[in-house]
Amino acid sequence: MNRLWVKSIKRHRIVKNSDAPCEWGEEQEILREILHEMDYPCPMWLDKHLKEFEAFRRTVFKPEHFVEDVPFDELEVVYLDDNTEKRYPRDPRNEF
Repeated sequence: MNRLWVKSIKRHRIVKNSDAPCEWGEEQEILREILHEMDYPCPMWLDKHLKEFEAFRRTVFKPEHFVEDVPFDELEVVYLDDNTEKRYPRDPRNEF
């Protein structure tokens, strides 16, 4: 089952986190629902965030990406896909 995991981070520690079932393409609607549960405002999705999310299935929102003040340093959004194979870097230093 695919999930969207949202975690707010302050001083390098997770303050709040939540996840919900999500299909690819529904991430903005699910994020809006999760943030409503966490009582946080919705961030502005910039081209940077869309490109990061498509390429890495992960993006980070800083306080400057919100219209209102937020009580955290970062909001990390990760799409967890159970159907794909794990990707490993092809760095030769990782081969034993």
